[in-house]
Amino acid sequence: MDISNKKIVRKSDISVEYFYTALKEKIHLELITKNISLDRKITEQNLHRPGLALAGFVELFSYNRVQIVGNTEVKYLNKLSFSKKRAALDKILKFKIPCVIFTNNNMPSDDIIKLAEENNIPLFISKLTTTKLTYLVSDFLDDQFAPNIHMHGSFTDVYGVGMLFIGDSGIGKSEVALDLVERGHRLVADDVVVLTKKGENIIMGAGTDLIKHFMEIRGIGIIDVRSMFGIRAIRFQKRLEVVIELELWDDKNEYTRTGLDTKTINLMDVEIQYIKIPILPGKNITVISEVIALNYLLKHYGYDAAKVLTKKLSNAIEKKDTSTGRSVDYFEHDFE
Repeated sequence: MDISNKKIVRKSDISVEYFYTALKEKIHLELITKNISLDRKITEQNLHRPGLALAGFVELFSYNRVQIVGNTEVKYLNKLSFSKKRAALDKILKFKIPCVIFTNNNMPSDDIIKLAEENNIPLFISKLTTTKLTYLVSDFLDDQFAPNIHMHGSFTDVYGVGMLFIGDSGIGKSEVALDLVERGHRLVADDVVVLTKKGENIIMGAGTDLIKHFMEIRGIGIIDVRSMFGIRAIRFQKRLEVVIELELWDDKNEYTRTGLDTKTINLMDVEIQYIKIPILPGKNITVISEVIALNYLLKHYGYDAAKVLTKKLSNAIEKKDTSTGRSVDYFEHDFE
């Protein structure tokens, strides 16, 4: 199954109304311009502070970004005469700015509010400091404009390791996830998994708003994992660390025996560990999944069992070990 070529989706814009609704409580936003439309579009995740633009240099003015006005800009405007302030604001407000946020409870003057309303530019005020507001808004916009792909599979948190099970329809992905939940692990999403790239090397997985923690189990139907197993059995999002592909045993395929060569798969330019598990009657995929998670943690903390055994074998060969082959030097009975 080729999942590395999945179509990447990226939002091209969000409305100022959506931005305001989503963040007004989190960053204490208050709309101070009245009777204007909030349908303007935010098309960039980056923010801009219009200090140079207020001083008259607009050649590199990033007007299509959310504008953050802090103490520095407010003090500069307050020192200008009315005519100079009007000229400075006229120069930048002619651009199609999505919105402007004043931080630190800096209430803009009536003439600034009036000018913004004339140009249909929403003005907001927040009690947060510029630094804190910039961090929170940047984090929100990063999420909104982050690239993402939709995968068919089951995503679980096993011992703190985010594991995505993929494979052909009916192979048993949901059943494995359900078994893991019953053993005390947590379900993130089933059937449709949304993978979003955060930063340079992090992929976060979550379910869709519609399906969330519902699962389809063939022969039973739809179940609600949260209602059935409780809040402890779910997570709303988790970092993806291992992709496990389930497939029916094929004699023609080669499967990893030693684990010395860690395979990866490229998802949105992030390398994720990839393991292919063949399905055979009697094979306990749930326990194997737990072992994969524990082995991943061991490697993360610097212990690789395959490399340790290889080193021991190499040392034994170099020393020409002539031992009996037993793990102890006496015959074992019912005692140690």
